[in-house]
Amino acid sequence: MQFHRLALLAARWLAVLGLATLAGPALAQTFPSRTIRMVIAFPPGGPTDLVGRLVADKMKDLLGQSVIIENKAGANGAIGADMVAKSEPDGHTVFLTTAGAVTITPGMRNDLPYDTLRDFAPITLVVRNTTVLVVRPELSPNSAAELAALAKEKPGQIPFASTGVGSMPHLALELFQSAGRISFLHVPYRGAAPALNDLLGGQVQAFFADAPVLLPQIEGGKLKALAVASAARNPRLPNVPTLAEVGFPDTLADNWYGLLAPARTPAPVIARLHAAAVAAINDPAVRDKLVQAGAIPAPTSPEQFGQLLRSELERWGRIVREKGIKE
Repeated sequence: MQFHRLALLAARWLAVLGLATLAGPALAQTFPSRTIRMVIAFPPGGPTDLVGRLVADKMKDLLGQSVIIENKAGANGAIGADMVAKSEPDGHTVFLTTAGAVTITPGMRNDLPYDTLRDFAPITLVVRNTTVLVVRPELSPNSAAELAALAKEKPGQIPFASTGVGSMPHLALELFQSAGRISFLHVPYRGAAPALNDLLGGQVQAFFADAPVLLPQIEGGKLKALAVASAARNPRLPNVPTLAEVGFPDTLADNWYGLLAPARTPAPVIARLHAAAVAAINDPAVRDKLVQAGAIPAPTSPEQFGQLLRSELERWGRIVREKGIKE
């Protein structure tokens, strides 16, 4: 009798597993069944919003359903991240995030309502964004070395903007200061737009920011690009060297944007989203617009993006602790 009950239980489990196996392909075929929300944790009009709209518009054609942008700004991306982490894991809500919300902020706050590795499923890296060092044109330095020399003459006096405490531009500044053994007057802002406005207005003298934010001002002669905090030069700025090239090692602070879904989103759905996102990023028209904006298309597999998340969490967590950076 006991053997019979065990056999019946085993048969039921096998049936459940069989149904789950059959459900995977079926789910992939029926997904998406309604509009997909792509949450962006920044206001409309910024570089993340630009990239998101380009990719979402092409994904719509590939998936046969609308992909709409929902801007949920605040708390360095934490508000948008938490919203997606708590969403139904059915693939109809995804998160286009920068490095900050999921790999930097977790090292600065103990009260985050989400955990990057526990609460999200990676889909793909979307683009890498070169972090560019710029100064006002009338400022005398024409290179990163000359700017560092000026900072040594005036330690802690040259106002240097960032997009907020713990932002990628702030961390780029911290790495630059460490490499050059120099100090600036850090002036944090609430985002790139007000920082850029004050830089153009002369209230601050220098700034690190994503290439798409700065390219129009650089090309228009309103700002001077001195270097990039990246492993390689940006194709749109081929004559601007990396900081490592000009004597400032360990100054890598590339920003990136990646696509995440809530954890427990079924694997067939992740696969469908991944295929659509990668096809959108690699579409010649989309790719050209991304490159022209200064972004570098960089699609990956979900596994490769997951590895990047883990390595960036470890790296930025260590740097945040070493520098004592807190919100």
